[in-house]
Amino acid sequence: MVIDLEQLDPTVLPVEVAVSAISMAELAAGPHAAHDAEERARRQDRVQRAEAAFEPLPFDSESARAYGRVYAAVIAAGRKARGPRAVDLLIATAACAAELPLYTRNPEDFHGLGDVVEVIAV
Repeated sequence: MVIDLEQLDPTVLPVEVAVSAISMAELAAGPHAAHDAEERARRQDRVQRAEAAFEPLPFDSESARAYGRVYAAVIAAGRKARGPRAVDLLIATAACAAELPLYTRNPEDFHGLGDVVEVIAV
């Protein structure tokens, strides 16, 4: 969602927005995955704006403990908790540890976590 933040209707977002350190890491990787200079520049600009706007939620010992709850919820829902979904689950873990809802453009990525973290589609 951080990628599209400026394009979202502000009335569907909370008054105060937080971003996980994991999301910031994904953003930081973005310019390196770009295939051309113009896209790389756009992505680097996005990283710099996000770094200026947010103090990221850390992935700390509380987050590490919360990951167990997130992992168990995903497995109980019959979904895989490893592989390509792992980064999304770490983002959900940061929200869980901070006791914050998770706002996302991809709610299906977080299916099965409703008892652990509130997932809000935007």
